[in-house]
Amino acid sequence: MSSEPDPTTRPPTRPAAGPPSKPPRSAMTLRDMLAALGVLVLVVLAVGGVSRACSFAPTGPTVDSSRLPVVDAPAELRRLAPLVPLPVRIPAVPPDWRANSVDQDLVAGGGRAVRTGYVTPEGRYLRLLQSDASEPALLAVEAGREPVPGRGPVDVDGQQWVVYGGQGTAGARNEPIWIAQVATPNGPSVRMLITGSGTDDDFRTLARAATTPEPT
Repeated sequence: MSSEPDPTTRPPTRPAAGPPSKPPRSAMTLRDMLAALGVLVLVVLAVGGVSRACSFAPTGPTVDSSRLPVVDAPAELRRLAPLVPLPVRIPAVPPDWRANSVDQDLVAGGGRAVRTGYVTPEGRYLRLLQSDASEPALLAVEAGREPVPGRGPVDVDGQQWVVYGGQGTAGARNEPIWIAQVATPNGPSVRMLITGSGTDDDFRTLARAATTPEPT
């Protein structure tokens, strides 16, 4: 009698298991749906928080000034004045403008710059630099190595400013840059730079406010 097993009595071979299939939507539990809804709510809240901080306007970006820090610019500029080798002026900006930053640092190529940032009631941002650096060095502070075409001079109450960039200029530098050499009675002249998302009237307002007062 043969000892070989009868092939007809072997247990059936189980087919190889494939990758687990995604359960049908009807099989989702209430807990799964609530978890997905919670994630969606968090995403909506995060996007909403970012969008409230800034908005789009045809003439340039604006910021929500109520969410920005407020700095006592006159006090900070008086504090910095004896620390830098240039006469520092305290701009007489409109009372509803908010100063949100004041600092100073070295300029590549030589010189030092004192920066003051302002936000207008409409949410436009402007930055003023007072410096003893050369015009090319000061322009490079804002534009970097990117060439910025000049647009010509602008007169504000008898003070000449040279305007660079802006008005759809090709490249990343789409905000205008105004630079002027401002005379100081019985002292060295100071080079000033204004840039930002403000309107032409905003630039003129800051140019007038920055050059009218005597240095501290």
